[in-house]
Amino acid sequence: MSNRPTQYAEYPQHHAHDHGRPQARRVGPVKVPASKASQSDYTIAHRGKQVRIGPVVFWIVVGTVTVLGAWSAATATYFAFRDDVLTKLIARQADMQYAYEDRIAELRAKIDRTTSRQMLDQEQFDQKLDQVMRRQTTLESRATALGAMPDLSVTGSIGKPPARGAAIEPTTSIPKPSPISDTVTFVAPPDREARLESRTPALTAQQPNQFAKLGGVDNVIGRLQASLDQVESRQIATLAAAEESLDSKVRRMRGAISDLGLNMAKLESATPRAPMGGPFVPVKLSSSADPFERQLYRIHVTRAQMDRLNRTMALVPYRKPVVGEVEFTSGFGVRSDPFLGRPAMHTGLDFRGATGDPIRATANGRVVSAAYAGGYGRMVEIDHGNGLSTRYGHMSVINVKVGDVIKIGQVIGLVGSTGRSTGPHLHYETRIDGEAVDPQKFLRAGVRLNAG
Repeated sequence: MSNRPTQYAEYPQHHAHDHGRPQARRVGPVKVPASKASQSDYTIAHRGKQVRIGPVVFWIVVGTVTVLGAWSAATATYFAFRDDVLTKLIARQADMQYAYEDRIAELRAKIDRTTSRQMLDQEQFDQKLDQVMRRQTTLESRATALGAMPDLSVTGSIGKPPARGAAIEPTTSIPKPSPISDTVTFVAPPDREARLESRTPALTAQQPNQFAKLGGVDNVIGRLQASLDQVESRQIATLAAAEESLDSKVRRMRGAISDLGLNMAKLESATPRAPMGGPFVPVKLSSSADPFERQLYRIHVTRAQMDRLNRTMALVPYRKPVVGEVEFTSGFGVRSDPFLGRPAMHTGLDFRGATGDPIRATANGRVVSAAYAGGYGRMVEIDHGNGLSTRYGHMSVINVKVGDVIKIGQVIGLVGSTGRSTGPHLHYETRIDGEAVDPQKFLRAGVRLNAG
């Protein structure tokens, strides 16, 4: 008889009353012959299939399940009785959450600070730009005012007319300020509004833009301010030069009238007035006017005085009656008579000239004589008002007639040698209240007026 243990197989148990319904499989030991028994000690049958499991595998599975169960029970027991571990885990999670929220709050605060700084910078930039624009507008209005000032130069000697085809040289006048348009034109940055709309600060290094290359917006504003400073300095210098020039000319004209012994009041009252009129609107200088406006006001007042003096001086014969180089062949005063050789009074100046040279009026006036007059030969006399008159003798041709209104520099005749003359020349006289006075006194006054 064999000592091997009997092997059993599982098979279903049937009962008579279980027919017609599903039968539950019952697993039970089945005796298996020793010849068909395998090496496994355990066989599991399920739905007609048999699975043989060796004892080693069986016990490994059982041991593993037991260990896992024991570890789960121990862990549950440990956490059940160690609340401080859970508390620490929960506190750690809370600390991580609080740190994350603090970091978010810090980033939000940084964004707000950056945005506030950008808005403040934008506001300051707008204020500076507005100041620059207002200042530029002011300088443009000043440039317009300076450009509107006419060049009131004193009427001096009668100049020689330019040759035909020759270029006319520009007259020297008060320098005009350079226009505002040649200053730096500022172009607002293209990202001006974008900087305000963007609420997220740039965390990465940005490429330098055009304004960063120029040194920033502040440098651009600074350059604009410097350019406007230069324009303003030129305007102030121009205004100061204009005021000094006008004051100097007014002083010279008043001094010339005083040196000639003329009555300024009589001259001004006798000066013909141009057709003009309109309602009287007094000029009021605002109390808040800046130095530029005050200086411009003074210039307007001085210019009005100079305009009146110019109209008055147009009646004073202080200009030369001939053009070009002047050569006197005989002066005013006592001289040896060219025909008799005896002392005689010469009542004028003799200007050397060639027959046919033009003779020009030395001041505005009206012709009172234009005919042959004894020793004068062909002679023209012009009344300038206020007792002032001039005579032009020895003419070869007379181009005017009695009653003609004469303007400064108008050709009234041609040089000749008519009358009591030894050769072609112009005999020129100046008279005050019918008495002959030295014409050089008037000519020297004209030289002083034209100086500077």
